Amino acid sequence: MSRPKNQNYKGHGLSKGKEREQRASIRFKTTLMNTLMDVLRHRPGWVEVKDEGEWDFYWCDVSWLRENFDHTYMDEHVRISHFRNHYELTRKNYMVKNLKRFRKQLEREAGKLEAAKCDFFPKTFEMPCEYHLFVEEFRKNPGITWIMKPVARSQGKGIFLFRRLKDIMDWRKGTAGKKLTGLEAPPARNAVNPSGSHDSRSSDDQKDEIPVENYVAQRYIENPYLIGGRKFDLRVYVLVMSYIPLRAWLYRDGFARFSNTRFTLSSIDDQYVHLTNVAVQKTSPDYHPKKGCKWMLQRFRQYLASKHGPEAVEALFSDMDNIFVRSLQSVQKVIISDKHCFELYGYDILIDQNLKPWLLEVNASPSLTASSQEDYELKTCLLEDTLHVVDMEARLTGREKRVGGFDLMWNDGPVSREEGTPDLSGMGNFVTNTHLGCVNDRSNQLKQLFRSLQSQKKASS
Repeated sequence: MSRPKNQNYKGHGLSKGKEREQRASIRFKTTLMNTLMDVLRHRPGWVEVKDEGEWDFYWCDVSWLRENFDHTYMDEHVRISHFRNHYELTRKNYMVKNLKRFRKQLEREAGKLEAAKCDFFPKTFEMPCEYHLFVEEFRKNPGITWIMKPVARSQGKGIFLFRRLKDIMDWRKGTAGKKLTGLEAPPARNAVNPSGSHDSRSSDDQKDEIPVENYVAQRYIENPYLIGGRKFDLRVYVLVMSYIPLRAWLYRDGFARFSNTRFTLSSIDDQYVHLTNVAVQKTSPDYHPKKGCKWMLQRFRQYLASKHGPEAVEALFSDMDNIFVRSLQSVQKVIISDKHCFELYGYDILIDQNLKPWLLEVNASPSLTASSQEDYELKTCLLEDTLHVVDMEARLTGREKRVGGFDLMWNDGPVSREEGTPDLSGMGNFVTNTHLGCVNDRSNQLKQLFRSLQSQKKASS
């Protein structure tokens, strides 16, 4: 494939002119010096590229994407770790806007019962633009707790809880006229016209149009499920290989992140009570670096089953499956589905005392830095399996429903655990192909999978 004439473009994957399956080595690039680098360097046949060298695989950060994606030519086989406008799902305000729009669409097309399946995010207002709507809602329910979150920051930065309008007035005065720094400036969203479609202007041209740092004001979940008196949330990993058609994989492993301090609503200013982010909790005086503050999802699932029985746990995990699929469907028409892109999302889910899961946010760059040996092993396996699914080596057939710890949960429609094409007419006996928090015997599965693929290749040659 030839380079474009435009000399401002950089080409990748072009040097050898070979087909994907014929390449002797895969040239990779990343700027992340954590578990990811370990995994990439140890992968057989993968060679690291530095500086401006040509690459076949780039696990980039989102700032590189914003500045370079539109000026980079990529050959057929090249893969990159983010979708161009990933922020439609991963910025808190856009996520909520897309979910609200999708819910209205479902209500129009399929009725209120179907739309109610999107009721998994707390009541949310974008600030400062929806300030007056927020005040109306606030006055309807005096005394409840709200949480303020900056739309484009992570690791618990800038978050605070409040119960009085005075607190929000103080915040509003403090942010008026405050300009975003270059480091914090999020990518501006493409303009949306009244029909709901996006303007073709690039987001980079518009990023200076956001004059103040936007926040969301969200109703705080005041009745979280507690274990040992402590609040926690769940980190779950979803890998999207394509949006059109939607093709998404769910990882079996994940973890619950606990606060170090017992939960109470009487001290809403104590971040160690209310924020479960590891970046926050590790600064707590009670934090134990070796123990950390995490449970693996298998342990969490077993704990719930012992307390509430397997049926209640199945229902909870099925509700979480619904969150993953509906949230992805809500952005399916606005995400630019480029065949070169994939994305490993980190979902943050909170469970309340009624065993109802709530979507807090979706992360485009979930932390790949390990906080313990157990965490390092989880993230190493997660990343190895991500590379297996991305399949730069071209070993898979495309018909696989499981690759290591990943299970294919959506392939332009729900995927059944049963073999063959399921009958979806009544959905009576349909069981989704998800195993979140179940046994992850990935090593054996991968051995069997690649042995079987090798046998098929020999038989056909």
